[in-house]
Amino acid sequence: MVKTNASEAIVDGLIKNNVDTVFGLPGAQMYDLFEAFYNKSDKIRVIGARHEQALGYMALGYAKSTGKLGVFSPVPGPGVLNTTSALCTAYATNTPVLCLTGEVPRTFKGQGRGHLHELPDQLAILKGLTKWAAHIDNPAQTPTLLNRAISEATSGRQGPTSLQLCWNDFRAPFKREPIAAAENIPSVAVDTDAIENAAKLLKNAKAPMIFVGSGAQHAGLPINQLAELLEAPVVGFRGGRGIVGDDKEMSLNMAAARKLWPETDVIIGIGTRLEIPYMRWGNFMKYIRKIDGKKLIRLDIDAREMDRLDTDVGIIADAKAGTLELINALMKKVSPPSGRRQRITQVKAESLKDIQEIQPQVDYLNVIRNILPRDGFLVDEVCQVGFATPYAFDVYEPRTFVSCGYQGNLGFGFPTALGVKVANPDKVVVSIAGDGGFMFGLQELATAAQYNIPVVTIVFNNSAFGNVRRDQQQQYQGHLIGSDLKNPDFIKLADSFGLKGYRVKSPAELKPALEKAIMLNEPVLIEVVMERGSEASPWKYLI
Repeated sequence: MVKTNASEAIVDGLIKNNVDTVFGLPGAQMYDLFEAFYNKSDKIRVIGARHEQALGYMALGYAKSTGKLGVFSPVPGPGVLNTTSALCTAYATNTPVLCLTGEVPRTFKGQGRGHLHELPDQLAILKGLTKWAAHIDNPAQTPTLLNRAISEATSGRQGPTSLQLCWNDFRAPFKREPIAAAENIPSVAVDTDAIENAAKLLKNAKAPMIFVGSGAQHAGLPINQLAELLEAPVVGFRGGRGIVGDDKEMSLNMAAARKLWPETDVIIGIGTRLEIPYMRWGNFMKYIRKIDGKKLIRLDIDAREMDRLDTDVGIIADAKAGTLELINALMKKVSPPSGRRQRITQVKAESLKDIQEIQPQVDYLNVIRNILPRDGFLVDEVCQVGFATPYAFDVYEPRTFVSCGYQGNLGFGFPTALGVKVANPDKVVVSIAGDGGFMFGLQELATAAQYNIPVVTIVFNNSAFGNVRRDQQQQYQGHLIGSDLKNPDFIKLADSFGLKGYRVKSPAELKPALEKAIMLNEPVLIEVVMERGSEASPWKYLI
């Protein structure tokens, strides 16, 4: 038995679980925890921020780009509330993130006395935003509950978790056994009957199409094999990008997939909510459970997904394990119709030509793609260029396209990219943002400078919330309200933080600026000046 306290047990437990980085801001309730981090700074580092929101986003970027647990620690009350946009994004994108926070002193908890940072029910708020959350009532429970939080975050359908202690419980002494690492919660065994039913359905399929999401990021190899076996194109929207690289024969972007959609007879969804066909292609404002004339096979680790759509065959399994079982069941049973590969190649060429009309976004994205290394990361954002990335930016490797998923939250991109770079110091990381979204978190330029996090941030400055402005013009008789922006001088702003900045006005000018920024290997801001309202609508291929 070892004498310890909750703070030391948390830090030792994180280290035992191979956590090497925590994004955190110390405050009164958390001083003891941060003292424990300081005492183990040779094994675990703390990276701060200028706003708690960035802590959550950096942990999110760390986790999304690696598949490992991302950890952040804010003060309770207003501090943890500032991180909720990141928590809901982690929930939306099935990302393993752990929030470690505090509470008022034990004698004040639940009393409503108005103690520092008190909320009526902080735990209830966190439970509503996470996969699992708990309050440590007895400090001696800390090692067990920490491992439970890690197991819940990283097992099954991954997602955010949270753990909290009262202010004075962080230092309360207790004795413990040596800390062990958390164990993954085992998945259910693959249902062989469901696999066989799926194989029977696919045996006679003429034009199957595979859709993949974030739940399949680790299953790229078997999904590639399944696609080749069936001669079935593979489509990823946001979370599924790069599982089958866009330079592979069977990979389709959204624009190409839409062309083949009328011919599709069997839909195979692997680790995805199937947002594209069920909520976007002509159905953006509708709730649809069934698409007539097409059969649906779903392979998902979350059993609840089988009830959310009218599924013909539901396979509850890990994406990798389930896909391998399906391949084994299909071997020597399927014979793809002749001409399928040629048709896929034809449609890809046609769509590549079609999307050139989305200008100037496509030209800017082409510049970025041509310069960014194959394994470099692009972190997108809610902006006119960002909206075009799902179909106009090629992704070659799993996890290298980092998106906020269905939350669509402004301000996600830049702080998330900082976390991506912290987790991948040897890889190039480019963040794209609009002027509106970038201003949500520009203070983190100080974080980039302080910790020398060499993210290249490209801000597309059209002096507007571009999408809002277009909608107001087209749908509300041009009644512009709250959509035009007056911005600072972004280059002077970068300089004030001690960072280099470049201003460009065309794709041709972006190319040398981006090449130079990457070569510098330091934080750089590139402003792309665009005329307000000059961009083509990116929505043609999204709905």
